[in-house]
Amino acid sequence: MPMKRAGVPPHQLLHFYTAVIRPVLEYASPVWHHSITRAQSYQLESIQKRAVHITFSDTRGMSYPNVLFVANLNSLKDRRDRLSRSFFHNICKPDSCLHHLLPPSCDTSVISRLRSSTSVPRPISRTTKFQSFPNFALNNYQPPL
Repeated sequence: MPMKRAGVPPHQLLHFYTAVIRPVLEYASPVWHHSITRAQSYQLESIQKRAVHITFSDTRGMSYPNVLFVANLNSLKDRRDRLSRSFFHNICKPDSCLHHLLPPSCDTSVISRLRSSTSVPRPISRTTKFQSFPNFALNNYQPPL
């Protein structure tokens, strides 16, 4: 608010939000994104919505998708999902320092004949609440062959 009162233009306020506040909201999100509740996700989105309302006064009363459109931003949930996918695909590269966390790859001559095949076996778990990121990513981000 003090920046708005000082007469900082809206595009600079938005730049401040994306450079200073949003990184705090997304800190280490690939690690925790898959295990937060809807209520926690909603709370994070409400912070972004409030920042946009402060930046652009005319967005009051608009739906959240319209607010994002006016500010030319993506939802935090979409950003967290994209960051998590990107992080997982980087781990899948053999030269990654975290590649050893993944189980060994399957034999491609065998899996090419299966209906649903993936390059790395999918772990089986009873619950997804306390599942680690590598297991969650193997089950959800791995493209079929």
